[in-house]
Amino acid sequence: MPEDVDFQIVRINDGNDSNVDYDTVVMRTHQYRHKFYNTAIPNLERFDSPVVLTVNPGEMTDIRFHKIDIPPKTLMFVRFRTNTWNTELGEECVRYYTSRDIPVVLTFMAYFNEKIPEGHEGAYVYRKRTLNSYWAITTSAWHMIMEKYKNNKWVYSCGKIEGELGDTHCRFCGNCLREYFATRVRMAESK
Repeated sequence: MPEDVDFQIVRINDGNDSNVDYDTVVMRTHQYRHKFYNTAIPNLERFDSPVVLTVNPGEMTDIRFHKIDIPPKTLMFVRFRTNTWNTELGEECVRYYTSRDIPVVLTFMAYFNEKIPEGHEGAYVYRKRTLNSYWAITTSAWHMIMEKYKNNKWVYSCGKIEGELGDTHCRFCGNCLREYFATRVRMAESK
């Protein structure tokens, strides 16, 4: 209910796609003052509030990652689903979007039933991640990936530190809060 969230930011369709059944999504969320949407479908112009775009749809498609040449002011950040075997694609995505001053948040994937590819097993450990156990990246592998971006002000990790030394709870991160308000400022300045 809107009165329950008052000043808080509501994340719409976490784990789902706000572009799927868009009209219903907007109708059911119009009452929230502070909200942002999530989508993997690069149709962003229709959103009236900030939106996060997941650019790499996964291995079941031929699309490497969605490229938007002129990102709309509503684009909060690009989410790149990261693992140790797609780092070259991640670097390409980071170059593409950060050259356009768009933040990229690397979301480190965890795997339940999927087999970790040969040669990458040492970068993952089976552990309790949030509520359940998964094959999740080790802190040392996370550091190795993040080290590449230490001088890029536009690149962040989803979570403060990943791996066995980190914690994936949102309260330790702050990316969404920071980028939500930065996007709202951009949107207001463009009117």
